[in-house]
Amino acid sequence: MADIASDRQKQRSATWLAAFCTLMVLLIAALVFLGIWQIQRLSWKEDLIARVDQRIHAQPVPAPPRAAWGQVSRAGDEYRRVTAGGTLRNDKETLIYASTALGPGYWVITPLTLTDGTSILINRGFAPTDKRDPATRSEGQLATPVTITGLLRITEPRGTLIKSNDPANDRWYSRDVSAIAERRDVTDAAPYFIDADATPNPGGLPVGGLTQIAFPNNHLVYAITWFALAIMVAGLLGFIIRSEFRARRA
Repeated sequence: MADIASDRQKQRSATWLAAFCTLMVLLIAALVFLGIWQIQRLSWKEDLIARVDQRIHAQPVPAPPRAAWGQVSRAGDEYRRVTAGGTLRNDKETLIYASTALGPGYWVITPLTLTDGTSILINRGFAPTDKRDPATRSEGQLATPVTITGLLRITEPRGTLIKSNDPANDRWYSRDVSAIAERRDVTDAAPYFIDADATPNPGGLPVGGLTQIAFPNNHLVYAITWFALAIMVAGLLGFIIRSEFRARRA
């Protein structure tokens, strides 16, 4: 009877060890997969940073016309330097809440009507809270045709992670092109907007050229972390297996 009990105990021990080893191997495989994925993300991020850096320092090109709107994409066009000429519709100005290096205030978004009748929303730049009223920065309310140079940006629908846009009450926290165009009755609006460059506006407001271009790149640190965890788990597994075999031999 004692031998039978001993055999059963050994069988249970072997079954437990096999199940434990299987789980540990799966965990190691998952950690290695995560490390490889982060290496791939690192390559993608470095390529993105290089592309954006090239775009923002390139010579400006005409903003995509209506015929090319369907091909505009974040991967292919965002942060490209572009120019557009037309007339600013100051009567359809929209203010987007912003917190910048210059303090809290608003992005001043104004439709630019082109000669073909289409429109592009222009982020003309930043105005502080006490300059919310256009009458306090009347010099910058240009009525003559202008040429805007800046960075092409992709629409920011709905709002931010913290606050949602409220078009009905004219409260905006992100530059949602379609919603702003609909609220201001701007027809034939491009599906993108332009962040104006730092060219000074009359009177000094709005202040352009404040586009924040920053891409966190911690993927190498993450990859090292996952690989290190995989090595630690593998070491633990090896220690347990060696300990089990030594115990069995003893």
